[in-house]
Order: sequence, then structure tokens, then C-alpha cells
Amino acid sequence: MIADIHAWLDGAAADGRLRAMDRAFARFLFTLDPAADTRVLAAAALLSRELAEGHICVDVGALAEQEPTLADASTWLGASALVARPGGDEAAPLVLDANLLYLRRFWRDEARVAAAILGRLAPLPDPPGLRAELDRLFPAEGDGVDWQKVACAIASRSAFAVITGGPGTGKTTTVVRLLGLLQTLAWKRGEPRLRIRLAAPTGKAAARLNASIAAQVARLDVDAAVREGIPAEVTTLHRLLGSRPDTRAFQHNADNPLHVDVLVIDEASMIDLEMMAATLDALPAGARIVLLGDKDQLSSVEAGAVLGDLCARAEPGHYDDATVAWLRDAAGVDVSPWRDATTPWALDQRVTMLRRSRRFGTDSGIGALASAINEGNGAAVARVFEGRFDDIARMPATPAAVAALAIDGRAPAPGYRHYLEWIQAHRPAAGADEDTWAAWGRGALEAHRRFQLLCATKRGDHGVDSQNERIALALLSRGLVRAATGWYEGRPVMVVRNDYALGLMNGDIGVTLALPDGQGGIALRVAFLVTDGAGGERVRFVAPSRLSAVDTVFAMTVHKSQGSEFEHTALALPPEPSPVLTRELVYTGVTRARRHFTLVAAPDILAYAVARKTRRASGLLDRLR
Repeated sequence: MIADIHAWLDGAAADGRLRAMDRAFARFLFTLDPAADTRVLAAAALLSRELAEGHICVDVGALAEQEPTLADASTWLGASALVARPGGDEAAPLVLDANLLYLRRFWRDEARVAAAILGRLAPLPDPPGLRAELDRLFPAEGDGVDWQKVACAIASRSAFAVITGGPGTGKTTTVVRLLGLLQTLAWKRGEPRLRIRLAAPTGKAAARLNASIAAQVARLDVDAAVREGIPAEVTTLHRLLGSRPDTRAFQHNADNPLHVDVLVIDEASMIDLEMMAATLDALPAGARIVLLGDKDQLSSVEAGAVLGDLCARAEPGHYDDATVAWLRDAAGVDVSPWRDATTPWALDQRVTMLRRSRRFGTDSGIGALASAINEGNGAAVARVFEGRFDDIARMPATPAAVAALAIDGRAPAPGYRHYLEWIQAHRPAAGADEDTWAAWGRGALEAHRRFQLLCATKRGDHGVDSQNERIALALLSRGLVRAATGWYEGRPVMVVRNDYALGLMNGDIGVTLALPDGQGGIALRVAFLVTDGAGGERVRFVAPSRLSAVDTVFAMTVHKSQGSEFEHTALALPPEPSPVLTRELVYTGVTRARRHFTLVAAPDILAYAVARKTRRASGLLDRLR
């Protein structure tokens, strides 16, 4: 027992082990049961803290490592009225399932997700003509397994499928061909056109998928009637499900399911457990769902690592004999090297890992660096930097060095000077028409996208806020901008909250430009690229006064950069160890770069981060065995 639980909670909050919210939660439970074992209250506070770190639950065997009096937790937790076993008192706020302690809401979400996935793992009947269509969509390209073809084949016989892969492995190409395949097979059977919906966790991710899907569909080798059945419009999950103000519930749910036959969700690594549960709840019984994402990227901001759990066994494949034989017959591919004759799971047969990067070749330092980081091999990471790769570099993490890199880049990789000078050099002549000004705005946005500085955190001396301030002042001192605060030409901004009235999504980036105001003067307007109804993009100029939720974005967090790509990406890490520095954060930062990557960090900090793989506690994978 803990003699004085309130003193213990105050002490744990004072020394940083608990947040004020964790302490308040434990005290709320005390009001529910003043006679509760004080160890249960302490365990609940620690569980609350773990949820803030992204964990779904806590292993009760590990509680004693944080507080010695919490040993033998299963006994006293099981005896508490605040804790129920699965199937027990539904009023109990905590659930003890085997050796894992949950808040009831997260236990329920995890159980719903597992049940929904397990219910969709049985193979569907083979559609007639599958082999011929697969061979047409995926003509032979030399030796080796065509994993895109494997992914399409597996998803064609599945109500639940996962396609994972790193940058440049062709996830979007694969899913467009999959949709073409499914619509073609339905069309040839004389069935109604499939109702397909495309979604992503954030507005920015939805906009990026919208543009890439439209381009891929236009090139797809299918009948025109089939092409018309592949949507170009991508929406956010919140919009798809119908978010309701002031509630966690959605308009679409098990009682009011979505009107959809196929649902594709991109950037699935960003989906937290609660959102996945809501999505699966709203999916009709006969519909398919396909998840796309990079399993090695950062997990969702909220609790859970759903894609990471689903892809935990993707690397070795674990395909059973039936899947190996079926893929050989139905797709003409041999995945026997990825066969598992002893412990295959039903889930393994629905997961495909795309293994060939078409962006990073053998001569790419970015590709070699990403691979070494994923392996957690600090020595290999150091050797990559010591090699003769022209596309990567590292430099000291001093404020002056970061500002200089952000402005001038490193030859031939650009910095922000490039886009600011481009704005001035290409400014249209007075009297130019609207199309000319729009083309100039598009060019400014494209020039800005050539470089981006990423940081691990938002606050602190090495975080986004401080870097933005220093870079703006350095640009001002060099005459590249006319101000360092407020609105000024050249200021890049990121939308931080969806604005459906303006058609701007959380994560959209704009550049502030000076345009004619139509009355002989000049007015500042912010140029954004927004999607049109046909899946294309156009420039929209927005008055700064209409933008109520934007941040300056000379620097952005790695989390905010997910799904984006830049010609030259620089990653600045703080000089001190921090819980946010993980292998996934560094990998995500590195793979935002298309052609050049610069690391601004001390070697020991890089080694520290690469060695720390994120492990979010969850019972989902065990439920899916």
C-alpha cells in the first residue's frame, strides 16, 4: 500500500513522473471509490501518463519498475472495484486483460479493431479473369518478384489488405492499378460500378493523394468506362465519417454505415487506434478496406501504432503454403522465399511489403542512410556519412550554421534564398493578367518547396519556434525580406486547422506575395495550391486577414512533414538526449528528401536517436494471432 496517495501523486508530479492531468485522473478515481487500494490509484496515474506517450495500455509486470510498492499488481488490481476483467463490470473505468491494464475506452477500441479485422481475413472467391488482368496491368520487368503485382493480387481476394513500403516503392501506383483491376473485373461480370472512396488522416495528406491519384488514373491502361469509375477526389477521414461538433462520435457508424464498396486510406501510419475503430465500425459488412503507408514512419500523434502493429511481421512475409501456391497460379509470381511453414497467421496473408524503391538507387546516399537507420545500426549510419555520396552531408548543430544552411543551402542543394530571389526575378510586369499572376504564384510555391528545415520539437532553443525566429531575422539582415514579424512578402505559412470555407486543410503551405490590389496599389496575398474538382491543382490567393490559424514555416516539425517531399531537406536535432529522438523520427526526416539531405546534429545524438526504436504498448497484435 501507499500510505498517503495524495502526497505520492504530488511528489510524482513534482519530479516529472506524472503530469497534472495524470494526478487529476487518479484523484477522480478516488472520488469514485474512496476505499480503493491506493496502489490502484497510483497504477491508474501511471497508465494515464503512458497514454500521453502513445501507449494503449501498460504491462502490469512493469509497474514495479516505476514504483516498488506496485509489485504483484495482478492480485490487487483484480480485487479492486475500479478494475474489471473482460466481460466483467462495464462500469469499471479500468480493464485488466491478461497482464495488460487499459482505460476501458481504449480496451474497447482495441477489441473492436481486432474483431473487425479478424472478421475480414477469410479469402474471397477468385474473380474470373484475374490472371489475365494482372498480367496486362503488370507486364514482366526482368527477374525478381513484382511486389506491386503481389499486392494487387492479394488485395483482389481480400476484404482487408495492407500495403506498406518506403518512399518510391510505388504505393500509389499499386493502389490505382488495384482499383482499375477491381472495376474492370466487376465491369466484365456485368455488375454495377464499385463505389470507391479515397481518404487520408489529414487534409494535407488528402490533397497530396488527390493530385497523385489523378495523374496515375490518366495513365492507367484500362477501358474508359473503368477509368471513369476511379475517383480522383480524396477526403479526410473526419469528413468521410461525418465528424460531429463537441463529441467523439461520427455520423457514420455501425448503425449508419458508409455507402461504399471499396475504401482506400493513405498515410495509414498516422491513424490512431480510436480513429481506426470508428472507421471499421462505419464500414459495411461487404466492403473492402485497403490501408497504405510506410510502417517505419512516425506513428500517430494520438495513442496507438495500428499500422506498425499490422506490419510487425511484414519483412519476412510469413506466407503460408496456400498463399504461395495461389500467388503462383493467380499472379505468376513466386514468393516461396518468404514462406513460413510453421507459424503463419491469417493476417500475414493480407499484408504486402513493397521492397523495391524506384526513387533511391544503389548510388543514393539517402537510400543507404534510410536503410541503415531502419536497421538501427549506428555504425552503418556513420559509414554512410563517411562514404562518397554526393546527396547527403552533415554539419554542426550551431544556431549560426543552421541559419546559414537555411538561407544559402549547400552547393548544389538550395536554401531559402533561392525562392526569395525567384519571387523578385520573375515578378510579372504591371498590368499582367490574372493567369500570369497565378502562374507566378505557382512558381513561387514550387521554388519554396525545393528546401525545408525540419526539427524534432516545436518549442525549445532548437525547436521550430526558435528556428523560425532566427531564420527570419537572418533573412532580414541580408535584405531578402523586409520584415521578420507580422505579414511580409516571402513569409511562408502553414495552415494549422482545417478551413473548409477557404478550401484549406491542416498542413497546407502558402507563400505570401505582393500583388496588385486592382486600385493601383499593392496588397499582400498568400498563394496556396488547392485541388479542383477534377483532381488537378490551381493557385488560390487568400488575404492574410482571412487566415486565422497559420504558423510561419521556415522550420516545421518532422511530424508535420509526414507525407511531404522536398528537393533538399535538412534535419536539425537538439544537442541533448530527448524522448522524442527516435529511429522513426530520423527515418521520417531523412526520407522527406528527394535529392539532397543535410543532417544538422552531433554524431552522438544521431547514434542515440537511431538506437531508440519506438515501441508503443498494445495488445492488438496478440489479438490478431
